[in-house]
Amino acid sequence: MFLNNYINFDANKFLKSTYIALMKIEKTFIKDLLVLSPTIYTDERGYFLESYNKKKLEHILDIDFVQDNESCSHKGVLRGLHFQKPPFAQAKLIRVINGSVLDVVVDLRKDSKTYSQYYKHQLSAENKQQLFIPEGFAHGFVVLEDDTIFSYKCSKYYNKESEVSILWRDTTINIDWEINNPIISEKDKNAQAFVDFVTPF
Repeated sequence: MFLNNYINFDANKFLKSTYIALMKIEKTFIKDLLVLSPTIYTDERGYFLESYNKKKLEHILDIDFVQDNESCSHKGVLRGLHFQKPPFAQAKLIRVINGSVLDVVVDLRKDSKTYSQYYKHQLSAENKQQLFIPEGFAHGFVVLEDDTIFSYKCSKYYNKESEVSILWRDTTINIDWEINNPIISEKDKNAQAFVDFVTPF
């Protein structure tokens, strides 16, 4: 039942939640940043999993997701680091449907013990894991396979005026992307340095 990997919550609520949809939920070293691993049922036909169930996860993720986004990218593409400023800040639940990515998030919460630190995690169609990113993080990923399909749920709608980009290769954050010469958009090439950044969180 993966009990040792669940974050702290009321045991009585746990017993009423169908074992949180048989979803293993693991804490990372950054507060509130979670890795979700679904139970996968396989047989001769293929597989089935439940990737999200609001009712069963509401004691862990008290979030109303309002928009789903999807992208398809070639191997070597790097997207990020992006976020939206309040009041349009977004929490995200991300997964990979096909292929794989190295996913990276940076803590932008000024009162956090891990402010400016990053966490990276490989998400793939094979491991079927998801990453829950609360508000107050910049997010990016580098694509590890051709035709990678990246999907994520958002708690707020896209708002162009509130969108901010931080330079992916910023020397202050110093992310190890594990790639040389990624494919990057002009917008991301010209993103601001972290030393010039004032967090809104």
